Amino acid sequence: MKYLIPFTLLFFVAQYYGTAAWSAHHEFFYATWSIYLFLFVSTLLIYLLLLFVNLNFPDFTGFAFLATTFVKMMAAVVFLIPLIQSEGRETNLDIAAFFIPYFLFLLFETVFAIRLLNKR
Repeated sequence: MKYLIPFTLLFFVAQYYGTAAWSAHHEFFYATWSIYLFLFVSTLLIYLLLLFVNLNFPDFTGFAFLATTFVKMMAAVVFLIPLIQSEGRETNLDIAAFFIPYFLFLLFETVFAIRLLNKR
């Protein structure tokens, strides 16, 4: 948790100013704060669930990571449905604005899960 908040703030500020520079040429579908709120909350829930599983059922920590990652992917698709269904928009920048931080948060979760698995 002590790494998640600085991680989120650092990348949020970087993306916020990056999208502000692009916003003169492109109106983004999602605000940067909404993307990071979704990713922060989902990562925090995964973090807490992995801690719970690791404390109570340590043999299933890896499976819990795989399951929560799958659920997060499905939640990301649901989150992006309005963007996908929007017509007459150039969506490449919008998709990049979502998936670049998505994969950074996924990397964060993976490192955390590996550290949990290596402690056993």
